[in-house]
Amino acid sequence: QISWTPLLVLGYLFYLLLGAMVFQLLEKQAETHFRDQFQLEKLKFLQNYTCLDRQALEQFVQVLMEAWEKGVNPEGNSTNPSNWDFSNSFFFAGTVVTTIGYGNLSPSTVAGQIFCVFYALFGVPLNLAFLNQLGKALNAHLLTLERWVKKPGRAQVVQTLAMAIFLTTGTLLFLVFPPLVFSYVEGWSYGEGFYFTFITLSTIGFGDYVVGTNPNKHYIPVYRSLTAIWIVFGLAWLALVFNVGADLMERYLQLKWHKSELSLAEGDTTKLEDEPERPRIHIPS
Repeated sequence: QISWTPLLVLGYLFYLLLGAMVFQLLEKQAETHFRDQFQLEKLKFLQNYTCLDRQALEQFVQVLMEAWEKGVNPEGNSTNPSNWDFSNSFFFAGTVVTTIGYGNLSPSTVAGQIFCVFYALFGVPLNLAFLNQLGKALNAHLLTLERWVKKPGRAQVVQTLAMAIFLTTGTLLFLVFPPLVFSYVEGWSYGEGFYFTFITLSTIGFGDYVVGTNPNKHYIPVYRSLTAIWIVFGLAWLALVFNVGADLMERYLQLKWHKSELSLAEGDTTKLEDEPERPRIHIPS
């Protein structure tokens, strides 16, 4: 039952190496370009403002980076809404228990950091239990639909149809329509909204795109709270899709490995059958 495990390990490592090479090919040149452009902008800034020296500018850039790491947008001012109002705090709590962890906002006080540790310690298992129960409820509806069909030959058809409806409806609700809303509210392109949607629901959570963080836009108070609720149900749906995909992939690998073992066994059997029967020596009594 575990003979195909080395094949899975090799495939997993190969997939990681392939991703590393492709990401390096696609992103390294752009990073070099942006880095050179940033250095050029700093030189232009020093030329326009001769009262500053390079060391003072570097210190100011460091202050900006520290402010960004603390969740303070450098483009904002003191009149902007707090990052820790109830809506934003509710959204942050959701990113903690779902293990998304965008990284654009984090507790800066020791008390907040300690509370975050224990909050995640109990919240992550609670979230997994909730998603598991939600997934069971979705599966129960599919099973009920299967039991409803009692005529032979139709159960497989209905099961396939139900799975197609499940995938299509979930794709529209969680992957296709939300980017349209984010594009309208945040000013992103549809591609950026789709990228944010999938990176969020898959709990990858890079943090390069986060809803409700633009200081130049006015958001309704419940915007991020509704987004957090959408994330929870989207997580349950995408987790089921990932589980189905993993199960199909595992079955495929086991089937291929089992077929190869059968072919080897049949080859050995054929060789034994093709060997000519050795003449028997009869010894008279």
